Amino acid sequence: MDISEFIEAAERLNVLGIKVTKDNETAAEWYSEPECRRNVYSAAKSFTSCAVGFAVQEGLISLNEKLIEAFPEDLPDLIDDNLKIATVRDLLTMCLGQEESNLMGEQRPLYEEDDWVKMTLAIPFKYKPGTHFVYNNVGPYLAGILVQRRSGCDLVSYLTPRLFSHLGIKRPMWETDPLGNSFGAGGLFLTLSELHKFGLFYLNKGKWNGKQILSEKWIEESTKAADTDYYGYLFWRGEYNSFRADGKYSQISMVLPDQNAVVSLVAECHKSEELMRALYNFVCSKL
Repeated sequence: MDISEFIEAAERLNVLGIKVTKDNETAAEWYSEPECRRNVYSAAKSFTSCAVGFAVQEGLISLNEKLIEAFPEDLPDLIDDNLKIATVRDLLTMCLGQEESNLMGEQRPLYEEDDWVKMTLAIPFKYKPGTHFVYNNVGPYLAGILVQRRSGCDLVSYLTPRLFSHLGIKRPMWETDPLGNSFGAGGLFLTLSELHKFGLFYLNKGKWNGKQILSEKWIEESTKAADTDYYGYLFWRGEYNSFRADGKYSQISMVLPDQNAVVSLVAECHKSEELMRALYNFVCSKL
């Protein structure tokens, strides 16, 4: 597969590597530097979505559970009406109901509070959950916290026997909050090849080496459009009927079910829209 036009744009946009798999075979790959583990930023959210899927599969979590029941010891003194109806599902769709983004990268070092669960649940829920899309780290963070509380271990320890070990990913590093909990909204460190394996796992609908590890039903539910046309359960939707894990500066694993393909890249790109256009025009269109 000829991706020379993309590589020309990639060099200008500071792409560090790209891998393309189609029909279970490598179709193209290119690197501007050797692979190493890098912060995949918000692509970590999709791994948290995966962890929630395992927890649902194991009966640890229900998406219909109210947050006031899931976090009874962490609620503010005054519980507004929208918080009362918010569910675990609302943690995954970016339609939680809060008006502004919180727990973002530039904010996290500055908080005086160490208990981010209580802090974030005390933020007003201005909108009815499911009605307003606001990109916000609170939802995926709380979803990750719930998995950790119900399973009794951090997200890395939870996902290692269920996902990472199957995919041949050695125990990765994951950012933590001030109390030592895995930060489910970002801060996971992976190589390009490791991120790409995650995309392949989703392309194969939760199956790896012939074994169904995660429910195919969950894969389908979590990657289709949820409350908006362009977002599922911590996965972005895109052109060519694609869905993707997507992190800051363009850490991407894009799954294209109709083409039986996965396209993954890592970058230090500050022009993500331009890079996405190049990816669609010079890679996805040729699959």
